[in-house]
Amino acid sequence: MKVKTIIETGKNLDFDIYTDDDSLGFMLLGQGKTLDEAKADLQKSKDEMKKLYANSGEIFDFDDLDFEYVFDTISFLKYSPFTLAGLSKATGINCKQLSHYVTGYRKPSQKTVRRIQDGITRFIGSFRNMTLV
Repeated sequence: MKVKTIIETGKNLDFDIYTDDDSLGFMLLGQGKTLDEAKADLQKSKDEMKKLYANSGEIFDFDDLDFEYVFDTISFLKYSPFTLAGLSKATGINCKQLSHYVTGYRKPSQKTVRRIQDGITRFIGSFRNMTLV
């Protein structure tokens, strides 16, 4: 079962992950200084919920959960392997402005989020028919 799982950056710039699926009947949460720590904490939350369900006699196939991760813009910029200079080149957004988003100093507008998404999508698409020799 695919479960939309949101990755956000909190005020302290740690990663927060939570499930966003009302059909589950419960919410799973994870937090960590790194994305890997937050994912491990989400797994711990899943294991704890699985035990809770087992102890109460409720049935739910927790092993069937397939997390589909959706990043907010700040978390993506923070986690991304791209340098700010590379992101700037791909998106047309000034490095300093991108830096403000990564550090939490400013939050991007919806228009800027679309520019970032479109720029990254274009950049990745430019490699689809490329071959190295």
